[in-house]
Parts: sequence; C-alpha cells; structure tokens
Amino acid sequence: MSAWARILAVDECITVVTAIHGELLADAVNRFQPDVVLVDIARPDRDTLEGLRLLGQSQPRAVVLFVDQDDAEFMAGAIAAGVVSYNVDAVDAAKVKPILRSAMALFGSHQATRHALSAAQSQLAQRQLIDQAKRHLMASFRLSEPQAHRRLQQEAMEQGKKPHEMAELVLKIQITKDNSNKGTK
Repeated sequence: MSAWARILAVDECITVVTAIHGELLADAVNRFQPDVVLVDIARPDRDTLEGLRLLGQSQPRAVVLFVDQDDAEFMAGAIAAGVVSYNVDAVDAAKVKPILRSAMALFGSHQATRHALSAAQSQLAQRQLIDQAKRHLMASFRLSEPQAHRRLQQEAMEQGKKPHEMAELVLKIQITKDNSNKGTK
C-alpha cells in the first residue's frame, strides 16, 4: 500500500482502493469506479501521460497527480489529459484531503462547463439548420422570413417534429431534388 493510501485509509469517510501492479489506469478505474483518482509517480513519463489521456477520453474523473520532479511540458500534457490537480514534491498528509476535495469540485465545475458548451453548440447547430431551411423556403416559394418560419413551425407541428427536425427534413428533400435534377440534365 502506498504512503497516500495509508494516510487516506485512516479516514473512515474515504474508501481507498489501489490498482494491481501493472494494471492499466483505465482498467482500474473501470473496475473500481472511483470519485477521484490519485496518481503518484516519481518521474513524469509519457506512458503515464498516455494512460491519463485514455482515461480522460473514456471515463472522465477528477484526477490528482503527485510527482517528485517539476516538468513544465509534462504538466501541460497532464492538464490537457484531464488532470485537475498537479502537485510537485511531498504534501503534508493533512493537506491531501483538501486537495482531493478541491480536485473533485474543479472537475465538477469543468464537467458542467463542458455540458453547457455542448448544449450551446447543439442549439447553434439546430438554429443554423432552421435558418438554412428558411432560406430554402424563402427562395423556393418566395416567402418572407416570418412566413418561412411560420411554415416550418406549422409543418413541424403537423408532423409531430421539432423545428430543427423539420428543417433537416426540408433540406434532405431539397438535396434529393437537386441530385435528381442533376441526373436528368
């Protein structure tokens, strides 16, 4: 058991699990499903960085990293891979729990920001589809923008679709027509 594991195991509120020697980090996280991952390495190395990157892609978690040597390039790579707390040198045992709690809070904040960004990007993509469909309706049927918008909304309601779904359908129909017209020319 590592020094960190022994220090943390004393606290009844914390369950400490450790990976089997040689086990991939992502496999250990998959097996234990921890709230926070503590990685303690003597020398920063590229294999550890790749393991952190794979973990961040497949099973994002709050990751706290302790290293013995300062390496600015490795730190930048670790943070890019999802590490939320990068610590150099020994840390007093009393400070470990606040570091873990802080990492979990930062991770939660980052996840909330990622989800909000994803939702905003999705809304923007939907808005762009709707605008493109309205432009098509305006050109094809000589409608004003409000008329094209109303028509899109009405057709969506009649077919039980959301406006962006109806816009996508309108554009698919237009692409099909364009492709069939190319074939007849």
